[in-house]
Amino acid sequence: MKPRNNITLSIVVPVHNEADVLPTLLNRLAMVSRQIEGEVELLFVDDGSQDNSVALLMQARRRHKDIRILQLSRNFGKEAAVSAGLQHARGDAVVLIDADLQDPPELIPEMMSEWHKGADVVLMKRRSRCGESWLKRTTASLFYRLINRISDAPIPVDIGDFRLMSRRTVDALNQLPERNRYLKGMFAWVGMPTVTLEFDRDPRAAGTTKWNYFKLMHLAMEGITSFSTRPLRIALILGFLAAAAGGFFGAWQVLKALMLGISTPGYASMIAMITFLSGVQLLCVGLLGEYVGRIYMETKQRPVFIVADDSNDHADESVPSLRVASDDPHG
Repeated sequence: MKPRNNITLSIVVPVHNEADVLPTLLNRLAMVSRQIEGEVELLFVDDGSQDNSVALLMQARRRHKDIRILQLSRNFGKEAAVSAGLQHARGDAVVLIDADLQDPPELIPEMMSEWHKGADVVLMKRRSRCGESWLKRTTASLFYRLINRISDAPIPVDIGDFRLMSRRTVDALNQLPERNRYLKGMFAWVGMPTVTLEFDRDPRAAGTTKWNYFKLMHLAMEGITSFSTRPLRIALILGFLAAAAGGFFGAWQVLKALMLGISTPGYASMIAMITFLSGVQLLCVGLLGEYVGRIYMETKQRPVFIVADDSNDHADESVPSLRVASDDPHG
């Protein structure tokens, strides 16, 4: 375990092409950090940004030593970026927050208060979700309820990555070895004494979301296949029901012909049965392929991320602290 250098709080912020919102984010985090007793580390994890996000962060870093920047070698995805932040965070408590300011940083002191009272995890539950479409809210709600039906570790509903975790919780997370990471499930699996606070989520402050529906579907499949084998059991049941239905249907046709002398043309029923059975088979094969693919990726033992640069490797002690500087983190 790396020494924490007496840092009380690490605020981990994954960043991917967030140049439009970073000045506002830095300013608000600077004001929040001055409300917290003890040393605060602002840890930004750049996940292969193609805009000038890194330049803005480096400019802020030159003025304030509390800012630390991890640059990943390429875009590994948000789950990997958050994992990198958790592995490098040095605080006794760690807060995860997105860069888009939909989760207000001003709630962090309240989260710290619950941590001081003894909570290992402080979850932030979305009471409302401004700026999100009806379709996105509905599909998110349905997904949380679906995964809680099949998961062995229930995942809290309407709770994103915005949360506080104690040092022992972060250390427990960092011990989990899997490469395909669905962090909401991993957070739930670790457990620990938890407090839940509610808040109203704001619209994105600037820039555009990086999550399209294809990426959300991919994340949903990661969650379903990471924390339950029940879909495989469902596929087994579907296969059994399809075989039973085919057997009963065939027996019924034979009985009709023998006992009632009714001869039914078979092409329509044949096509229907073939189509149904083919669909079930393809569904089951595809589902099995998802699990086999995850096993294949895990056996490679590749690292979840690669850090290309850490600003602490060339830290300048003459840089002033964010906590005693002006409200504007850019000077």
